[in-house]
Amino acid sequence: MKPLTKVLTLLLALSPAAQALAEGTAINVQKTNGCGCCLSWMKHLEENGFTATGEDMFAGTLVRLKLDNGVPQRMISCHTAFVEGYVIEGHVPAADIRRLLEERPDAVGLAVPGMPYGSPGMGPEDDREAYEVFLIREDGSTEVFSTYAEG
Repeated sequence: MKPLTKVLTLLLALSPAAQALAEGTAINVQKTNGCGCCLSWMKHLEENGFTATGEDMFAGTLVRLKLDNGVPQRMISCHTAFVEGYVIEGHVPAADIRRLLEERPDAVGLAVPGMPYGSPGMGPEDDREAYEVFLIREDGSTEVFSTYAEG
C-alpha cells in the first residue's frame, strides 16, 4: 500500500462517521416481553448496520410511552424505537430509517401502523401484503414516506 493511501485509510478509520458506521447506528427498542416479531425486527436492524438494544415494558406503560413521544393512536404498532432523536413505530424497514437519518426532516419519526404481514419481522418479504411507511410530523399529521407493494 502506498504511503498516501495508508494515511487516508487511517484518517478515514478514525473519523467519527467511519466509527459510527463500523459500530452500527444505535437504536433502542421498547417492547413487551416475549414478543417474537419485535426480536425478528431487531435482527433485521442488526443485519442492516444498526446496533439494536431492547427494553421490555408492560403493555400499558408502552402505550403511554408511544403517546407521550408523539405517536398518534392511529399509527400505533407493537414496538417503539428511538434513534438519533427520532421515534420509530412498528415494523419500519431499515432502509427507511437510514433515509430518515440522512434527510433529517423536522418530524417525530416514522411509523408502520399495525403489523403488516411481510414487513420486516413479520414473515417473508416475497409474500408480503402492501403497506406504507408514514412520516409523523410534530403536529401529529402524517404523510406517506414510502410504499411497499404486495410481494
